[in-house]
Amino acid sequence: MAGWVEKRGENKWRLNVPGGTDAEGKRKVYRKNVEAKSKREAEKLLAEFVAEVQKGQYVEPSKLTFAEFVERWIRDYGESNLAPKTLHRYKEILKRACQAMGHLKIDKIKPLHLLEFYKNLQEDGIREDGKPGKLSDATILYHHRVLSKLFNDAQNWQVIPLNPASKVKPPKVTKRQAAYYDEKQTAALLAALDSEPLKYKVIVILALATGLRRGELMGLEWQDVDFENNTIEVRQASQYLPERGIFTKDTKNESSNRLIAVPASVMALLKQYKTQQLEDRLKVGDLWQGSNRLFTTWDGRAMHPDTISKWFPEFLKRHNLPHIKFHGLRHTSATLLIAEGINLKNVSQRLGHSNISTTGDIYAHALRSVDQEAAEKLDQIIAKGTKIGQAQ
Repeated sequence: MAGWVEKRGENKWRLNVPGGTDAEGKRKVYRKNVEAKSKREAEKLLAEFVAEVQKGQYVEPSKLTFAEFVERWIRDYGESNLAPKTLHRYKEILKRACQAMGHLKIDKIKPLHLLEFYKNLQEDGIREDGKPGKLSDATILYHHRVLSKLFNDAQNWQVIPLNPASKVKPPKVTKRQAAYYDEKQTAALLAALDSEPLKYKVIVILALATGLRRGELMGLEWQDVDFENNTIEVRQASQYLPERGIFTKDTKNESSNRLIAVPASVMALLKQYKTQQLEDRLKVGDLWQGSNRLFTTWDGRAMHPDTISKWFPEFLKRHNLPHIKFHGLRHTSATLLIAEGINLKNVSQRLGHSNISTTGDIYAHALRSVDQEAAEKLDQIIAKGTKIGQAQ
């Protein structure tokens, strides 16, 4: 199957591949516009295009529906570039989008179609979990970001000439302050843990002491704990998906791989917990599944990440403590550190954020509190100095 290239402008070329005849007996030619710095480079792209047509893998943009492109985008991009939970969430969102726009040709989708879709997401009864009410503005914004990414890739792949999502203003989302405990509430939380099973006590205190994400805590293994130097290495996370069960993955990003110093009192608690786990392991004998995780089921299998998320609110309710999510312990850890004057960069590194600005955005409330405290201290110094000057 031969083909040819045509120059269409500076660094712009059209690839042409004959494909037999159509139903009316007319010669059919598949065409594709590409960018190339030279004719030789364009001819290399032509060879790839010919192979794509021969294998039946090429679909003309004008015939590609939104649903068909979503399927290809997930296969060619999502499955190899997105983290498992992110891919799972993207699939959920794109499934909903396909229900609304899947039948449309992708190059025919306009900003108005997206506006109508977002409007539909704001209607009562749209939630898939069966709860009353509409989707939150934050969730709709996430839908918009996913679609923006998908359409942007479609534009870059020259499937569509323009990203329709770029012309749509997503709903505004009011930033909510991260829920956390203050020092007094944290003390009450720690006191309440004394009557709870040691495993759950260790999880909660370790979350407070390190600020680890839930998946990072569940992914810890004993080899990550250095009792001699009082440190914990974070190198993996444990997650759950219905189609995969419990699985282990790399941490969220490169900066999430980190070595964290842990208070001596917490390390002493970990030693106590390890001793208890070894005793429990001897009791079950051959039934032990061989996991080296810190947090396991009775027979040694990796603990389900959702277990602690379900236990934690019940624990708070039993002890009449204010409700926060388990992730709120991470926020509490960071907020308390900032309140104690710990450098924001150090807090950011401890949390595993890829950018210090992320830490600053999330914990702006704590930074404002510290700034106010600094202003009050300066006020005391200035006021004292003024009185001294007046006395003289």
